[in-house]
Amino acid sequence: MSRSRTAMIAALALVAGASGTALAATSGGVGTAAVPCTVDYKVQNQWSTGFTAAVTVTNNGAAKNSWAVKWTYAGNQKVTSGWNARITQSGAAVTAANETYNGSLSSGGSVSFGFQGSYSGTNAIPATFTLDGVTCNVDSGGGPTDPPPNPTDPPPGDKVDNPFTGAKMYVNPDWSKKAAAEPGGSRVSSQPTAVWMDRIAAIAGSSEAMGLRAHLDEALRQKGTGQLVVKVVIYDLPGRDCAALASNGELGPTEIDKYKTQYIDPIAAILSDPKYASLRIATVIEPDSLPNLVTNAGGTNTTTDACVTMKTNGNYEKGVSYALDKLGAIPNVYNYIDAAHHGWLGWDTNLDPAVQLFKKVATTNGASLSDVHGFVTNTANYSATVEPNFKITDSVNGQTVRQSKWLDWNNYTDEQSFAQALRSKLVAAGFSSGLGMLIDTSRNGWGGTARPAGPGPQTSVDAYVDGGRIDRRIHAGNWCNQSGAGIGERPKAAPAAGIDAYVWVKPPGESDGASQEIPNNEGKRFDRMCDPTYGGNARNGNNPTGALGGAPIAGQWFSAQFQELMKNAYPPLS
Repeated sequence: MSRSRTAMIAALALVAGASGTALAATSGGVGTAAVPCTVDYKVQNQWSTGFTAAVTVTNNGAAKNSWAVKWTYAGNQKVTSGWNARITQSGAAVTAANETYNGSLSSGGSVSFGFQGSYSGTNAIPATFTLDGVTCNVDSGGGPTDPPPNPTDPPPGDKVDNPFTGAKMYVNPDWSKKAAAEPGGSRVSSQPTAVWMDRIAAIAGSSEAMGLRAHLDEALRQKGTGQLVVKVVIYDLPGRDCAALASNGELGPTEIDKYKTQYIDPIAAILSDPKYASLRIATVIEPDSLPNLVTNAGGTNTTTDACVTMKTNGNYEKGVSYALDKLGAIPNVYNYIDAAHHGWLGWDTNLDPAVQLFKKVATTNGASLSDVHGFVTNTANYSATVEPNFKITDSVNGQTVRQSKWLDWNNYTDEQSFAQALRSKLVAAGFSSGLGMLIDTSRNGWGGTARPAGPGPQTSVDAYVDGGRIDRRIHAGNWCNQSGAGIGERPKAAPAAGIDAYVWVKPPGESDGASQEIPNNEGKRFDRMCDPTYGGNARNGNNPTGALGGAPIAGQWFSAQFQELMKNAYPPLS
Protein backbone atom coordinates (compact mmCIF):
# COMPACT_ATOMS: atom_id res chain seq x y z
CA MET A 1 0.00 0.00 0.00
CA SER A 2 1.37 3.41 -0.91
CA ARG A 3 2.12 6.07 1.71
CA SER A 4 2.22 9.83 0.98
CA ARG A 5 3.71 12.70 2.95
CA THR A 6 0.90 14.82 4.39
CA ALA A 7 2.66 17.58 6.32
CA MET A 8 2.47 21.06 4.80
CA ILE A 9 5.55 23.26 4.76
CA ALA A 10 5.04 26.99 4.24
CA ALA A 11 7.02 28.85 1.61
CA LEU A 12 6.56 32.58 1.41
CA ALA A 13 6.95 34.29 -1.95
CA LEU A 14 7.58 37.98 -1.51
CA VAL A 15 6.77 40.68 -4.04
CA ALA A 16 8.71 43.97 -3.84
CA GLY A 17 6.51 47.05 -3.85
CA ALA A 18 7.38 50.53 -5.18
CA SER A 19 8.60 51.62 -1.73
CA GLY A 20 10.94 48.64 -1.53
CA THR A 21 8.78 46.92 1.07
CA ALA A 22 8.31 43.14 0.66
CA LEU A 23 4.63 42.30 0.35
CA ALA A 24 3.02 38.85 0.54
CA ALA A 25 1.17 37.80 -2.60
CA THR A 26 -2.56 38.03 -2.02
CA SER A 27 -5.67 36.47 -3.39
CA GLY A 28 -9.17 37.84 -2.95
CA GLY A 29 -7.86 40.51 -0.55
CA VAL A 30 -6.61 37.95 2.00
CA GLY A 31 -2.84 37.53 2.42
CA THR A 32 -1.76 33.94 1.60
CA ALA A 33 1.54 32.18 1.17
CA ALA A 34 2.18 31.47 -2.50
CA VAL A 35 3.30 27.92 -3.22
CA PRO A 36 6.31 27.94 -5.58
CA CYS A 37 6.32 24.16 -5.94
CA THR A 38 4.63 21.05 -4.65
CA VAL A 39 6.17 17.60 -4.11
CA ASP A 40 4.22 14.36 -3.81
CA TYR A 41 6.44 11.57 -2.45
CA LYS A 42 4.86 8.11 -2.33
CA VAL A 43 6.26 4.84 -1.02
CA GLN A 44 4.58 2.46 -3.45
CA ASN A 45 5.97 -0.91 -2.38
CA GLN A 46 7.90 -1.82 0.74
CA TRP A 47 9.46 -5.01 2.07
CA SER A 48 11.77 -5.83 4.99
CA THR A 49 14.94 -4.38 3.44
CA GLY A 50 13.81 -2.22 0.54
CA PHE A 51 11.16 -0.10 -1.10
CA THR A 52 10.17 1.69 -4.30
CA ALA A 53 9.00 5.30 -4.33
CA ALA A 54 7.41 7.66 -6.85
CA VAL A 55 7.92 11.42 -6.77
CA THR A 56 5.84 14.02 -8.63
CA VAL A 57 7.01 17.64 -8.65
CA THR A 58 4.72 20.49 -9.71
CA ASN A 59 6.35 23.80 -10.60
CA ASN A 60 4.22 26.87 -9.86
CA GLY A 61 6.99 29.34 -10.58
CA ALA A 62 8.64 30.41 -13.82
CA ALA A 63 9.24 27.84 -16.54
CA LYS A 64 12.51 25.90 -16.27
CA ASN A 65 14.89 24.30 -18.76
CA SER A 66 16.42 22.10 -16.06
CA TRP A 67 15.57 21.16 -12.50
CA ALA A 68 16.89 19.48 -9.37
CA VAL A 69 14.90 18.22 -6.39
CA LYS A 70 16.65 17.66 -3.05
CA TRP A 71 15.71 16.04 0.23
CA THR A 72 17.39 14.52 3.28
CA TYR A 73 16.49 11.23 4.96
CA ALA A 74 16.19 10.99 8.73
CA GLY A 75 17.14 7.30 8.66
CA ASN A 76 19.59 5.08 6.78
CA GLN A 77 17.71 4.90 3.47
CA LYS A 78 19.91 4.48 0.39
CA VAL A 79 18.78 4.97 -3.21
CA THR A 80 19.99 1.97 -5.26
CA SER A 81 18.50 2.71 -8.69
CA GLY A 82 16.17 5.22 -10.31
CA TRP A 83 14.25 6.12 -13.42
CA ASN A 84 13.35 9.37 -15.20
CA ALA A 85 15.92 11.31 -13.13
CA ARG A 86 19.66 11.25 -12.40
CA ILE A 87 19.70 10.46 -8.69
CA THR A 88 22.79 10.86 -6.50
CA GLN A 89 23.21 10.54 -2.76
CA SER A 90 25.81 11.85 -0.29
CA GLY A 91 25.17 10.55 3.20
CA ALA A 92 21.51 11.18 3.90
CA ALA A 93 21.21 13.96 1.29
CA VAL A 94 19.63 13.02 -2.05
CA THR A 95 19.57 15.00 -5.31
CA ALA A 96 17.35 14.07 -8.26
CA ALA A 97 18.14 16.05 -11.41
CA ASN A 98 16.44 15.93 -14.79
CA GLU A 99 17.43 13.62 -17.62
CA THR A 100 18.20 15.13 -21.02
CA TYR A 101 14.70 14.31 -22.24
CA ASN A 102 12.65 15.80 -19.38
CA GLY A 103 14.45 18.99 -18.36
CA SER A 104 11.68 21.30 -19.59
CA LEU A 105 9.26 22.10 -16.76
CA SER A 106 6.61 24.70 -17.57
CA SER A 107 4.87 26.96 -15.09
CA GLY A 108 2.10 24.81 -13.65
CA GLY A 109 3.68 21.71 -15.17
CA SER A 110 4.65 18.48 -13.40
CA VAL A 111 7.37 15.89 -13.79
CA SER A 112 7.54 12.42 -12.23
CA PHE A 113 10.42 10.11 -11.41
CA GLY A 114 10.96 7.13 -9.18
CA PHE A 115 13.55 4.96 -7.54
CA GLN A 116 14.28 1.83 -5.57
CA GLY A 117 15.96 2.05 -2.18
CA SER A 118 17.16 0.04 0.77
CA TYR A 119 16.69 0.66 4.49
CA SER A 120 16.65 -0.98 7.90
CA GLY A 121 14.54 -0.08 10.89
CA THR A 122 12.06 2.60 9.87
CA ASN A 123 11.48 4.16 6.45
CA ALA A 124 10.23 7.65 7.36
CA ILE A 125 9.19 9.97 4.54
CA PRO A 126 11.41 13.08 4.27
CA ALA A 127 10.03 16.22 5.90
CA THR A 128 11.38 18.83 3.48
CA PHE A 129 11.93 19.02 -0.27
CA THR A 130 13.42 21.79 -2.40
CA LEU A 131 13.18 22.52 -6.11
CA ASP A 132 16.25 24.39 -7.33
CA GLY A 133 16.90 25.59 -3.79
CA VAL A 134 13.33 26.77 -3.05
CA THR A 135 11.41 24.93 -0.33
CA CYS A 136 8.27 23.22 -1.62
CA ASN A 137 4.99 22.37 -0.02
CA VAL A 138 4.39 18.66 0.37
CA ASP A 139 1.16 17.56 -1.24
CA SER A 140 -1.52 16.43 1.18
CA GLY A 141 -3.73 15.07 -1.55
CA GLY A 142 -2.07 11.69 -1.79
CA GLY A 143 -0.67 12.15 -5.26
CA PRO A 144 -2.13 11.76 -8.71
CA THR A 145 -5.46 10.05 -9.00
CA ASP A 146 -5.30 6.64 -10.59
CA PRO A 147 -7.37 6.28 -13.74
CA PRO A 148 -10.76 4.64 -13.28
CA PRO A 149 -10.85 0.91 -13.93
CA ASN A 150 -11.61 -0.17 -17.45
CA PRO A 151 -14.84 -2.15 -17.55
CA THR A 152 -13.21 -4.57 -20.02
CA ASP A 153 -10.33 -5.39 -17.64
CA PRO A 154 -10.52 -8.89 -16.17
CA PRO A 155 -11.12 -9.12 -12.40
CA PRO A 156 -7.91 -8.91 -10.33
CA GLY A 157 -6.10 -12.24 -10.39
CA ASP A 158 -7.86 -13.47 -13.53
CA LYS A 159 -5.69 -13.85 -16.61
CA VAL A 160 -7.27 -13.91 -20.06
CA ASP A 161 -6.67 -16.89 -22.33
CA ASN A 162 -4.78 -14.89 -24.96
CA PRO A 163 -3.55 -11.49 -23.74
CA PHE A 164 -2.97 -10.31 -27.31
CA THR A 165 -6.57 -10.76 -28.43
CA GLY A 166 -8.41 -7.45 -28.56
CA ALA A 167 -5.34 -5.52 -27.43
CA LYS A 168 -2.89 -3.11 -28.96
CA MET A 169 0.83 -3.80 -28.53
CA TYR A 170 3.29 -1.35 -27.04
CA VAL A 171 5.42 0.74 -29.40
CA ASN A 172 8.86 1.22 -27.81
CA PRO A 173 9.69 4.94 -28.26
CA ASP A 174 13.45 4.29 -28.06
CA TRP A 175 13.34 1.91 -31.02
CA SER A 176 10.68 3.85 -32.90
CA LYS A 177 12.80 7.00 -32.85
CA LYS A 178 15.82 5.19 -34.32
CA ALA A 179 13.72 3.49 -36.97
CA ALA A 180 12.00 6.73 -37.97
CA ALA A 181 15.38 8.47 -38.38
CA GLU A 182 16.39 5.97 -41.09
CA PRO A 183 15.52 6.68 -44.74
CA GLY A 184 12.22 4.86 -45.31
CA GLY A 185 12.03 3.90 -41.65
CA SER A 186 8.68 5.60 -41.10
CA ARG A 187 7.09 2.61 -42.85
CA VAL A 188 7.80 0.43 -39.79
CA SER A 189 8.58 2.83 -36.93
CA SER A 190 5.07 2.55 -35.51
CA GLN A 191 5.30 -1.25 -35.16
CA PRO A 192 5.41 -2.70 -31.62
CA THR A 193 8.68 -4.17 -30.37
CA ALA A 194 9.78 -5.69 -27.08
CA VAL A 195 11.60 -3.92 -24.26
CA TRP A 196 14.84 -5.74 -23.38
CA MET A 197 15.99 -5.81 -19.75
CA ASP A 198 19.44 -7.17 -20.64
CA ARG A 199 21.36 -5.87 -17.60
CA ILE A 200 20.61 -4.51 -14.16
CA ALA A 201 21.17 -0.92 -15.25
CA ALA A 202 18.46 -1.26 -17.90
CA ILE A 203 15.84 -1.38 -15.15
CA ALA A 204 16.50 2.21 -14.15
CA GLY A 205 17.38 3.35 -17.67
CA SER A 206 19.74 6.12 -18.68
CA SER A 207 19.89 9.35 -20.62
CA GLU A 208 19.97 7.24 -23.80
CA ALA A 209 17.37 4.59 -22.97
CA MET A 210 14.13 4.58 -21.00
CA GLY A 211 13.94 2.46 -17.86
CA LEU A 212 11.26 -0.13 -17.14
CA ARG A 213 8.99 2.19 -15.19
CA ALA A 214 9.27 4.89 -17.86
CA HIS A 215 8.21 2.32 -20.46
CA LEU A 216 5.21 1.29 -18.37
CA ASP A 217 4.19 4.90 -17.84
CA GLU A 218 4.34 5.41 -21.60
CA ALA A 219 2.38 2.19 -22.09
CA LEU A 220 -0.41 3.59 -19.93
CA ARG A 221 -0.48 6.65 -22.15
CA GLN A 222 -0.61 4.52 -25.32
CA LYS A 223 -3.24 2.24 -23.80
CA GLY A 224 -5.93 4.87 -23.42
CA THR A 225 -9.25 3.23 -22.64
CA GLY A 226 -8.56 -0.03 -24.47
CA GLN A 227 -6.26 -2.98 -23.79
CA LEU A 228 -2.51 -3.00 -24.41
CA VAL A 229 0.23 -5.65 -24.17
CA VAL A 230 3.78 -4.70 -23.21
CA LYS A 231 6.44 -7.29 -24.09
CA VAL A 232 9.39 -7.35 -21.66
CA VAL A 233 12.41 -9.59 -22.26
CA ILE A 234 13.97 -10.99 -19.08
CA TYR A 235 17.59 -11.60 -20.07
CA ASP A 236 20.38 -11.47 -17.48
CA LEU A 237 21.01 -14.98 -16.15
CA PRO A 238 24.34 -15.79 -14.50
CA GLY A 239 26.74 -17.03 -17.18
CA ARG A 240 24.28 -15.90 -19.83
CA ASP A 241 24.30 -17.48 -23.29
CA CYS A 242 26.97 -20.06 -22.60
CA ALA A 243 27.33 -21.01 -26.28
CA ALA A 244 27.50 -17.55 -27.91
CA LEU A 245 30.11 -15.03 -26.84
CA ALA A 246 28.36 -12.10 -28.56
CA SER A 247 25.54 -12.10 -26.01
CA ASN A 248 27.42 -12.98 -22.83
CA GLY A 249 26.15 -10.96 -19.88
CA GLU A 250 27.29 -9.07 -16.82
CA LEU A 251 26.78 -11.78 -14.18
CA GLY A 252 29.28 -14.53 -13.55
CA PRO A 253 28.23 -18.20 -13.47
CA THR A 254 27.81 -18.26 -9.66
CA GLU A 255 26.01 -14.93 -9.17
CA ILE A 256 22.54 -16.39 -8.79
CA ASP A 257 21.80 -14.43 -5.61
CA LYS A 258 22.63 -11.15 -7.36
CA TYR A 259 20.34 -12.19 -10.22
CA LYS A 260 17.51 -12.72 -7.76
CA THR A 261 17.91 -9.68 -5.49
CA GLN A 262 19.30 -7.03 -7.85
CA TYR A 263 17.56 -8.05 -11.08
CA ILE A 264 14.37 -10.11 -10.72
CA ASP A 265 13.20 -8.61 -7.42
CA PRO A 266 13.37 -4.98 -8.63
CA ILE A 267 11.61 -5.91 -11.87
CA ALA A 268 8.90 -7.73 -9.93
CA ALA A 269 8.49 -4.73 -7.61
CA ILE A 270 7.88 -2.43 -10.57
CA LEU A 271 5.58 -4.79 -12.49
CA SER A 272 3.49 -5.38 -9.37
CA ASP A 273 2.84 -1.67 -8.83
CA PRO A 274 -0.97 -1.28 -8.78
CA LYS A 275 -0.53 1.70 -11.10
CA TYR A 276 0.18 -0.77 -13.93
CA ALA A 277 -2.50 -3.33 -13.10
CA SER A 278 -4.52 -2.46 -16.21
CA LEU A 279 -1.64 -3.34 -18.55
CA ARG A 280 -1.12 -6.83 -19.91
CA ILE A 281 2.58 -7.58 -19.50
CA ALA A 282 4.00 -10.47 -21.55
CA THR A 283 7.46 -11.52 -20.40
CA VAL A 284 9.90 -13.46 -22.59
CA ILE A 285 11.90 -15.52 -20.14
CA GLU A 286 15.65 -15.85 -20.73
CA PRO A 287 16.27 -16.51 -24.44
CA ASP A 288 18.57 -19.43 -25.31
CA SER A 289 19.25 -20.48 -21.71
CA LEU A 290 17.39 -23.76 -21.29
CA PRO A 291 17.93 -24.88 -24.92
CA ASN A 292 21.69 -24.53 -24.33
CA LEU A 293 21.42 -27.03 -21.48
CA VAL A 294 19.76 -29.50 -23.85
CA THR A 295 22.22 -29.39 -26.75
CA ASN A 296 25.45 -27.73 -25.63
CA ALA A 297 26.11 -28.99 -22.10
CA GLY A 298 27.59 -32.43 -22.70
CA GLY A 299 27.64 -35.47 -24.96
CA THR A 300 27.64 -33.64 -28.31
CA ASN A 301 30.20 -32.05 -30.62
CA THR A 302 28.64 -28.65 -29.84
CA THR A 303 29.38 -28.87 -26.10
CA THR A 304 31.06 -25.85 -24.47
CA ASP A 305 32.78 -25.72 -21.09
CA ALA A 306 30.64 -22.73 -20.15
CA CYS A 307 27.41 -24.65 -20.78
CA VAL A 308 28.72 -27.66 -18.83
CA THR A 309 29.37 -25.30 -15.92
CA MET A 310 25.84 -23.89 -16.05
CA LYS A 311 24.30 -27.34 -16.21
CA THR A 312 26.45 -28.54 -13.32
CA ASN A 313 25.77 -25.61 -10.99
CA GLY A 314 22.07 -25.49 -11.88
CA ASN A 315 21.89 -21.72 -11.97
CA TYR A 316 20.08 -21.49 -15.31
CA GLU A 317 17.35 -23.70 -13.92
CA LYS A 318 17.25 -21.93 -10.55
CA GLY A 319 17.17 -18.51 -12.21
CA VAL A 320 14.38 -19.32 -14.63
CA SER A 321 12.32 -20.97 -11.89
CA TYR A 322 12.78 -17.93 -9.66
CA ALA A 323 11.73 -15.57 -12.45
CA LEU A 324 8.65 -17.69 -13.21
CA ASP A 325 7.67 -17.79 -9.54
CA LYS A 326 8.11 -14.09 -8.79
CA LEU A 327 6.69 -12.73 -12.04
CA GLY A 328 3.97 -15.35 -12.35
CA ALA A 329 2.54 -14.24 -9.02
CA ILE A 330 1.65 -10.84 -10.50
CA PRO A 331 -1.95 -11.01 -11.78
CA ASN A 332 -1.42 -9.15 -15.06
CA VAL A 333 1.93 -10.75 -16.04
CA TYR A 334 1.99 -13.51 -18.67
CA ASN A 335 5.21 -15.55 -18.70
CA TYR A 336 6.41 -17.03 -22.00
CA ILE A 337 9.51 -19.25 -21.75
CA ASP A 338 11.97 -19.12 -24.64
CA ALA A 339 12.08 -22.38 -26.61
CA ALA A 340 14.76 -21.66 -29.24
CA HIS A 341 13.70 -22.49 -32.82
CA HIS A 342 13.12 -25.42 -35.14
CA GLY A 343 16.68 -25.32 -36.45
CA TRP A 344 17.91 -25.90 -32.89
CA LEU A 345 15.41 -28.20 -31.18
CA GLY A 346 13.54 -29.56 -34.22
CA TRP A 347 14.86 -33.11 -33.92
CA ASP A 348 12.90 -35.34 -31.51
CA THR A 349 16.19 -36.26 -29.84
CA ASN A 350 16.45 -32.59 -28.82
CA LEU A 351 12.80 -31.66 -28.47
CA ASP A 352 11.71 -34.41 -26.11
CA PRO A 353 14.49 -33.69 -23.56
CA ALA A 354 13.68 -29.98 -23.90
CA VAL A 355 10.05 -30.61 -22.96
CA GLN A 356 11.13 -32.52 -19.87
CA LEU A 357 13.54 -29.75 -18.88
CA PHE A 358 10.86 -27.10 -19.37
CA LYS A 359 8.53 -29.04 -17.07
CA LYS A 360 11.25 -29.54 -14.47
CA VAL A 361 12.02 -25.83 -14.32
CA ALA A 362 8.31 -24.96 -14.15
CA THR A 363 7.71 -27.28 -11.19
CA THR A 364 10.79 -26.75 -8.96
CA ASN A 365 12.46 -24.00 -6.94
CA GLY A 366 9.11 -22.40 -6.14
CA ALA A 367 7.71 -22.32 -9.69
CA SER A 368 4.51 -24.02 -10.78
CA LEU A 369 2.90 -24.86 -14.10
CA SER A 370 0.40 -22.07 -13.52
CA ASP A 371 3.29 -19.58 -13.69
CA VAL A 372 3.76 -20.44 -17.38
CA HIS A 373 1.32 -18.91 -19.85
CA GLY A 374 3.17 -20.10 -22.93
CA PHE A 375 6.40 -20.37 -24.90
CA VAL A 376 8.08 -18.27 -27.56
CA THR A 377 10.09 -19.53 -30.53
CA ASN A 378 12.49 -17.93 -33.00
CA THR A 379 13.54 -15.19 -30.58
CA ALA A 380 16.13 -13.01 -32.37
CA ASN A 381 16.41 -15.67 -35.08
CA TYR A 382 15.69 -15.88 -38.79
CA SER A 383 13.78 -19.15 -39.33
CA ALA A 384 10.85 -18.77 -41.72
CA THR A 385 7.42 -18.71 -40.08
CA VAL A 386 6.01 -20.88 -42.87
CA GLU A 387 7.87 -22.54 -45.75
CA PRO A 388 5.23 -22.40 -48.49
CA ASN A 389 6.95 -24.47 -51.18
CA PHE A 390 7.49 -27.85 -49.52
CA LYS A 391 6.12 -29.93 -46.66
CA ILE A 392 7.85 -32.33 -44.31
CA THR A 393 5.94 -35.21 -45.91
CA ASP A 394 7.23 -34.46 -49.44
CA SER A 395 9.54 -36.90 -51.23
CA VAL A 396 11.67 -36.64 -54.39
CA ASN A 397 12.87 -39.72 -56.22
CA GLY A 398 12.12 -41.87 -53.22
CA GLN A 399 13.91 -39.60 -50.74
CA THR A 400 12.06 -37.65 -48.06
CA VAL A 401 12.84 -33.95 -47.77
CA ARG A 402 14.15 -34.75 -44.29
CA GLN A 403 17.15 -36.29 -46.05
CA SER A 404 18.07 -33.00 -47.71
CA LYS A 405 21.22 -31.24 -46.53
CA TRP A 406 19.15 -28.24 -45.47
CA LEU A 407 16.80 -30.15 -43.15
CA ASP A 408 19.37 -32.81 -42.13
CA TRP A 409 16.63 -35.11 -40.74
CA ASN A 410 14.87 -32.30 -38.89
CA ASN A 411 11.24 -33.13 -38.07
CA TYR A 412 10.02 -29.65 -39.02
CA THR A 413 10.40 -27.32 -41.98
CA ASP A 414 9.50 -24.02 -40.30
CA GLU A 415 8.65 -22.23 -37.07
CA GLN A 416 4.89 -22.48 -37.12
CA SER A 417 4.76 -26.25 -37.53
CA PHE A 418 7.49 -26.54 -34.87
CA ALA A 419 5.69 -24.25 -32.40
CA GLN A 420 2.39 -26.09 -32.84
CA ALA A 421 4.03 -29.50 -32.37
CA LEU A 422 5.96 -28.28 -29.33
CA ARG A 423 2.74 -27.00 -27.83
CA SER A 424 1.12 -30.43 -28.23
CA LYS A 425 4.08 -32.13 -26.54
CA LEU A 426 4.02 -29.64 -23.67
CA VAL A 427 0.31 -30.12 -23.07
CA ALA A 428 0.80 -33.88 -23.12
CA ALA A 429 3.55 -33.44 -20.51
CA GLY A 430 1.17 -31.66 -18.14
CA PHE A 431 1.16 -28.00 -19.11
CA SER A 432 -2.19 -26.24 -19.43
CA SER A 433 -4.37 -27.07 -22.42
CA GLY A 434 -4.70 -23.31 -22.87
CA LEU A 435 -0.97 -22.91 -23.43
CA GLY A 436 -0.18 -20.24 -26.01
CA MET A 437 2.78 -19.85 -28.36
CA LEU A 438 4.50 -16.75 -29.69
CA ILE A 439 6.69 -16.56 -32.81
CA ASP A 440 9.24 -13.78 -33.32
CA THR A 441 8.68 -12.64 -36.92
CA SER A 442 10.79 -9.49 -36.77
CA ARG A 443 13.50 -10.66 -39.19
CA ASN A 444 12.30 -13.82 -40.94
CA GLY A 445 10.45 -12.42 -43.96
CA TRP A 446 13.06 -13.39 -46.59
CA GLY A 447 11.57 -11.29 -49.38
CA GLY A 448 13.36 -9.40 -52.10
CA THR A 449 14.65 -10.66 -55.43
CA ALA A 450 16.11 -13.87 -53.96
CA ARG A 451 12.73 -15.15 -52.73
CA PRO A 452 11.66 -18.25 -54.72
CA ALA A 453 8.40 -17.95 -56.60
CA GLY A 454 7.55 -21.64 -56.20
CA PRO A 455 8.92 -25.14 -55.55
CA GLY A 456 12.41 -26.13 -56.63
CA PRO A 457 13.09 -28.65 -59.41
CA GLN A 458 12.50 -32.31 -58.62
CA THR A 459 15.86 -33.44 -60.03
CA SER A 460 17.04 -34.26 -56.51
CA VAL A 461 15.82 -33.76 -52.97
CA ASP A 462 18.45 -31.07 -52.39
CA ALA A 463 17.52 -29.20 -55.57
CA TYR A 464 13.85 -29.39 -54.59
CA VAL A 465 14.41 -28.03 -51.06
CA ASP A 466 17.13 -25.49 -51.88
CA GLY A 467 15.28 -24.20 -54.92
CA GLY A 468 12.04 -23.67 -53.01
CA ARG A 469 13.01 -22.65 -49.49
CA ILE A 470 12.43 -18.99 -48.66
CA ASP A 471 14.96 -19.06 -45.79
CA ARG A 472 18.08 -18.25 -47.83
CA ARG A 473 20.68 -18.73 -45.08
CA ILE A 474 23.69 -20.86 -45.87
CA HIS A 475 22.84 -23.03 -42.86
CA ALA A 476 20.00 -23.02 -40.33
CA GLY A 477 22.59 -22.76 -37.56
CA ASN A 478 23.63 -19.28 -38.71
CA TRP A 479 22.22 -16.70 -36.30
CA CYS A 480 24.23 -13.49 -36.45
CA ASN A 481 23.25 -10.46 -38.59
CA GLN A 482 22.21 -12.58 -41.54
CA SER A 483 22.74 -11.25 -45.04
CA GLY A 484 19.62 -11.22 -47.20
CA ALA A 485 17.15 -11.36 -44.30
CA GLY A 486 14.00 -9.25 -44.29
CA ILE A 487 11.36 -8.00 -41.90
CA GLY A 488 8.68 -10.64 -41.49
CA GLU A 489 4.98 -10.76 -40.69
CA ARG A 490 3.78 -7.73 -38.79
CA PRO A 491 2.74 -8.36 -35.19
CA LYS A 492 -0.78 -9.74 -34.96
CA ALA A 493 -2.90 -11.70 -32.49
CA ALA A 494 -4.08 -15.29 -32.96
CA PRO A 495 -2.72 -15.86 -36.50
CA ALA A 496 -2.97 -19.67 -36.36
CA ALA A 497 -4.19 -22.48 -34.12
CA GLY A 498 -2.34 -22.52 -30.81
CA ILE A 499 -0.38 -19.35 -31.64
CA ASP A 500 -1.17 -16.42 -29.34
CA ALA A 501 0.58 -13.93 -31.61
CA TYR A 502 3.27 -13.09 -34.10
CA VAL A 503 5.48 -10.61 -32.26
CA TRP A 504 8.65 -8.61 -32.79
CA VAL A 505 10.82 -9.63 -29.86
CA LYS A 506 14.12 -8.67 -31.47
CA PRO A 507 13.83 -5.04 -32.60
CA PRO A 508 14.84 -4.88 -36.29
CA GLY A 509 18.04 -2.90 -36.68
CA GLU A 510 19.60 -3.95 -33.39
CA SER A 511 22.78 -5.95 -33.92
CA ASP A 512 23.17 -9.61 -32.98
CA GLY A 513 26.87 -9.14 -32.24
CA ALA A 514 30.03 -7.37 -33.34
CA SER A 515 31.86 -8.40 -36.51
CA GLN A 516 35.13 -7.95 -34.65
CA GLU A 517 36.34 -7.42 -31.10
CA ILE A 518 34.90 -4.19 -29.66
CA PRO A 519 35.67 -3.32 -26.00
CA ASN A 520 32.51 -2.67 -23.98
CA ASN A 521 31.27 -2.64 -20.37
CA GLU A 522 28.28 -4.94 -20.97
CA GLY A 523 30.14 -8.27 -20.94
CA LYS A 524 29.48 -8.83 -24.65
CA ARG A 525 32.35 -10.52 -26.44
CA PHE A 526 33.40 -11.20 -30.02
CA ASP A 527 31.89 -14.38 -31.47
CA ARG A 528 33.34 -15.67 -34.72
CA MET A 529 29.81 -16.53 -35.88
CA CYS A 530 29.38 -12.76 -36.39
CA ASP A 531 32.53 -12.59 -38.55
CA PRO A 532 31.70 -12.78 -42.27
CA THR A 533 35.16 -14.29 -42.99
CA TYR A 534 34.78 -17.22 -40.55
CA GLY A 535 34.39 -20.72 -41.98
CA GLY A 536 32.07 -22.01 -39.28
CA ASN A 537 32.00 -24.72 -36.62
CA ALA A 538 30.02 -27.80 -35.61
CA ARG A 539 26.89 -25.76 -34.84
CA ASN A 540 26.55 -24.61 -38.46
CA GLY A 541 28.00 -27.64 -40.22
CA ASN A 542 31.33 -25.85 -40.72
CA ASN A 543 29.79 -23.48 -43.23
CA PRO A 544 30.40 -19.75 -43.75
CA THR A 545 28.48 -17.59 -41.28
CA GLY A 546 26.53 -15.47 -43.76
CA ALA A 547 26.93 -12.52 -41.36
CA LEU A 548 27.02 -8.89 -42.47
CA GLY A 549 30.25 -7.01 -41.89
CA GLY A 550 30.66 -3.79 -39.95
CA ALA A 551 28.31 -4.76 -37.13
CA PRO A 552 28.44 -3.14 -33.64
CA ILE A 553 28.04 -5.09 -30.39
CA ALA A 554 24.79 -6.90 -29.68
CA GLY A 555 21.85 -4.57 -29.08
CA GLN A 556 23.39 -1.49 -30.65
CA TRP A 557 21.91 0.12 -33.75
CA PHE A 558 23.10 -1.37 -37.06
CA SER A 559 21.86 0.91 -39.83
CA ALA A 560 23.09 -1.21 -42.74
CA GLN A 561 21.20 -4.23 -41.43
CA PHE A 562 18.04 -2.21 -40.87
CA GLN A 563 18.12 -0.99 -44.46
CA GLU A 564 18.56 -4.55 -45.74
CA LEU A 565 15.73 -5.81 -43.54
CA MET A 566 13.40 -3.21 -45.01
CA LYS A 567 14.54 -3.96 -48.58
CA ASN A 568 13.86 -7.68 -48.14
CA ALA A 569 10.68 -7.39 -46.07
CA TYR A 570 7.91 -9.90 -46.74
CA PRO A 571 5.14 -8.99 -46.95
CA PRO A 572 6.79 -6.03 -48.70
CA LEU A 573 6.62 -2.61 -47.07
CA SER A 574 4.35 -0.03 -48.62
